[in-house]
Amino acid sequence: MRAIFDERQLLHRPERYFRRGAYIPHPEQAERAILIRDMLLRNDFPIDAPRDFGEAPIKSVHDPAYVDFWKHAYHRWRDTAGDAEPIPTCHPGRRTGRASRSIFGQLGFYVTDTSVPLTEHLFAAAYWSAQSAIEAAERVMNGERMVYALSRPPGHHALQDSANGFCVFNNAAIAAHRMAGTFSKVALLDIDTHTGNGSLDIFYERGDVFVCSIHVDPAVYPTFYLGYEDERGDGAGFGATLNLTLPEGASESRILERFDEGLDAIRSFGAEALIVSLGFDMAADDPLSVVQLSGSGFETMARAIVRLGLPTALIQEGGYLGPSLARNAEIYLTASRDELAR
Repeated sequence: MRAIFDERQLLHRPERYFRRGAYIPHPEQAERAILIRDMLLRNDFPIDAPRDFGEAPIKSVHDPAYVDFWKHAYHRWRDTAGDAEPIPTCHPGRRTGRASRSIFGQLGFYVTDTSVPLTEHLFAAAYWSAQSAIEAAERVMNGERMVYALSRPPGHHALQDSANGFCVFNNAAIAAHRMAGTFSKVALLDIDTHTGNGSLDIFYERGDVFVCSIHVDPAVYPTFYLGYEDERGDGAGFGATLNLTLPEGASESRILERFDEGLDAIRSFGAEALIVSLGFDMAADDPLSVVQLSGSGFETMARAIVRLGLPTALIQEGGYLGPSLARNAEIYLTASRDELAR
């Protein structure tokens, strides 16, 4: 099993995050990708750089104006606001209205929260993170059984035209959309402690991509606004969305029960290929976790996903600088490789 990663994904270096009324050190650091990259090298996973597929695959999922905004946003902010910290303060009510021409208005229009600091190299890192996911999808479409994209920054919170939860471009959704051009039915399985709200938003009215997200109940935990169990899709997509929620403090056995429900639903959907939004922040010791998954639980998930027998692209999502991040990544990915070799 090969991994895909581009060193330019490390350029984005956010410093702090305004959360729950206070600044905290930003959890989405380049070091999290470095830890996983180095683990891959130690375990003899070949790591390839992605090709540049251009902006078209990103714009096939995201509003083109939204994508273009990020190219020059940092320098526009500096030209207009100087050294002031780029935190959005103006937002449209319930996504009504239209983007203004002001950098202040546009930043608030395209960013839903304070978790996506506008750094000088954010666009480059997010662009190559998306290219890594596209490369993984391409290889699966061309016959590789499973490929892992070490995508950083993550993507599953990015909506069709707005950034959210550390995410700018929805890497998994971009990969799923691309694979839907080859496979008639694609499943996107999101196993992260947070709702895959961006993926839900993007595919909610589509019937060819089945989105199953396993996450802590948004009534009490971020991302709050999407991911409730009665949200099942709309129009052609009705029935192609499945939210499997967990209570805060959920045990490993409960997480794995919900996971098994998700696999059963993917089989019933008749998926021909699979994208996994892979979040290691379900680990009990992750700084953002409120559930109790262990390394053994990650191994169980990894082996069960391989046993589905589907061409699969693994796309990295959450997993922050807790004690077990690299170890859980190692457990999951080596278990996947071992199961593939059987």
